[in-house]
Amino acid sequence: MAKGLKKMQSSLKLVDCVIEVHDARCRNPLFQELLGLKPHLLVLNKMDLADLTEQQPYMIEHMKVTESSEKPAPVSLVLKRLPSDLRSLRKIVQCLEKKGLKNVIFTNCVKDENVKKIIPKVMELIRCSYRYHRAENPEYCIMVVGVPNVGKSSLINSLRRQHLKTGKAARVGGEPGITRAVTTRIQVCERPLMFLLDTPGVLAPRIESVETGLKLALCGTVLDHLVGEETMADYLLYTLNRHGLFRYVQHYALANACDQIEWVLKNVAIKLGKTRKVKVLTGTGDVNVIQPDYAMAARDFLRTFRSGLLGQVMLDRDIIPAC
Repeated sequence: MAKGLKKMQSSLKLVDCVIEVHDARCRNPLFQELLGLKPHLLVLNKMDLADLTEQQPYMIEHMKVTESSEKPAPVSLVLKRLPSDLRSLRKIVQCLEKKGLKNVIFTNCVKDENVKKIIPKVMELIRCSYRYHRAENPEYCIMVVGVPNVGKSSLINSLRRQHLKTGKAARVGGEPGITRAVTTRIQVCERPLMFLLDTPGVLAPRIESVETGLKLALCGTVLDHLVGEETMADYLLYTLNRHGLFRYVQHYALANACDQIEWVLKNVAIKLGKTRKVKVLTGTGDVNVIQPDYAMAARDFLRTFRSGLLGQVMLDRDIIPAC
């Protein structure tokens, strides 16, 4: 983390604004305090995978960001997915202002949803701030930061599709660690002339709690084998059952919902036809026994969740208080 942040901080003098990308399903460490006073935009990506019907204002309340801009918060995105009788406009505005979240955009970079709002918002933030030694520079440079696998490179590619009508320039993947270093500038817009710096995902060396670490792992922030796929599957099952999200029962044609991960993985493995031979030592010698492949079942369970086939999930629902 120290090496990555040092490289980012050394590049700050070259940028006009910082875009911080988070996974909309769970909270991530914030970078703003470490990256100075540059204009700051918070992008909550993968909104298509997050349950934003009731929890979106709570998500906003939880993630505290300080910003000096006096412009009003873009509350329209907050209102889109809320029932009209759930929160009044006044309540939402007060909640945003209370926590200092004045510049937030929810996106889905796979389908380019809300991505067109980013460049105008960035320009608005830059115009309201001092550019210092970059004041005479006709081009703009933006740094994209965040923890691993939240869609930073996907955001850059989405911006290029929207504004340049061209293909991807940043490598993307479904696991952390695709971007290894602060890359060269990538053009994302012609008018205004704007370049983005893609950066590697940086994760704090010490996560505040085991549960927070498991939530980040479910979102693909760390490699699965470092946490344990069956451990992650067990926590995912616990989360789905606790929140009353039982689509996994229908998806895998299970008889009923269950809290026992061994039973669920056994039935998932049987449905997928994933078995393995295991030698069992008996009094008469070794015997080959066919057993369900629990590891393969756990891997498929996680993949199905991450692809959205188990429905939209807000992992932070329990710990995020109401406004």
